[in-house]
Amino acid sequence: MASYLEPEQIAIRCTLMRGGTSKGVYLHEHDLPPPGPARDSLLKRIMGTPDVMQIDGLGGTHLVTSKIAIVGPSSVPGADIDYTFAQAELDKDVIDYTGNCGNISAGVGPFALDAGLVRPGETETEIRIHNTNTSKIIVARVPTRNGRARVQGDFAIAGVPGTGAEIFLDYRMTAGAKTGKILPTGNRTDVLKLENGSELEVTICDVANTIVFCRAADVGLKGDELPETINPDEELVQRFREIRGKAAERIGYCSDWRRVDEESPFLPFVVFVAKPTDYVTMAGTKASANGMDLRARLIFMNRCHESMAGTGSMCIASASRIPDSIVNQALADGAAEKKTLSIGHPLGIMHVRVETRPSNNEEGMEIDALGFGRTARRIMDGYVYVPASDAY
Repeated sequence: MASYLEPEQIAIRCTLMRGGTSKGVYLHEHDLPPPGPARDSLLKRIMGTPDVMQIDGLGGTHLVTSKIAIVGPSSVPGADIDYTFAQAELDKDVIDYTGNCGNISAGVGPFALDAGLVRPGETETEIRIHNTNTSKIIVARVPTRNGRARVQGDFAIAGVPGTGAEIFLDYRMTAGAKTGKILPTGNRTDVLKLENGSELEVTICDVANTIVFCRAADVGLKGDELPETINPDEELVQRFREIRGKAAERIGYCSDWRRVDEESPFLPFVVFVAKPTDYVTMAGTKASANGMDLRARLIFMNRCHESMAGTGSMCIASASRIPDSIVNQALADGAAEKKTLSIGHPLGIMHVRVETRPSNNEEGMEIDALGFGRTARRIMDGYVYVPASDAY
């Protein structure tokens, strides 16, 4: 556990890392109180939550920079380490453990390797990560040199400047992450009845994290909107809140859709999709329809993701192979047969690996390969200081 350095503050070991297109605080599990209110209180104080500026903590004022990874020895057979993901809210007094973050997951292997929690390989280290949020195993293949995780390489991802060493994350074992089923309702499409009297056709899919998918056109959008357009639009944000609330109620994540923010603030995500077309990204660059298979925008915690969640990409890829699903219908011609799915998001195009074969099950397919490449970089090691009165 952390040690007192002065009468009024304690110091806790921490690492600040970028994982994929997110940034978070990585902590050793044994430096924290056990799961419960004391741990939650400490994490909120570390991040500076609740405060939209997070001015008194390490949070970065955006959901994608207000994330936490807690890493320790494995508690289950067949895994090398345990990893718990925590999402710190900005303006709400919330630490959420409902789902996982694929981008932050990309940093877990390198963190564990450099911390001596796993035995390094010569040029690559395969690390079996037990994600406690979903009770699923993610396999990270981390390029290794001299017992440390490599950082330099020529692999680029949209939304991160420069290049780095590619970390491949294998998500094949995350099907039915929260519900135990790829299609929690047993249906490839469902109809949600909205409060304005309209009906919305959706697909609810649970791989890596749970997502409710809808067509961009069905919610009055084109599919190339950016966060700066979506997030200030209160009417649109409330529409997405209702969609995810109705889906959450249907699959048992909340007792009433109106209470979704209190009972299930993180899941399900909402993703609206559209067929590919050219658009201008948040970085001012052009995303070409020729290089993508569909467009997707992800809404989590009532905000639009600045790029694409790693777990979101895994669920999109899986749903894209389910015949007649909302995602499958949005694909460019021939995309369903490819081994790589290219997703157009606000900062560019993300490429993920997905291979399936036909099956007689509910989904109409079996997943043979599912994963994506990310980069990660350790930015800072040190201690975070927390007022002793707020620590436990």
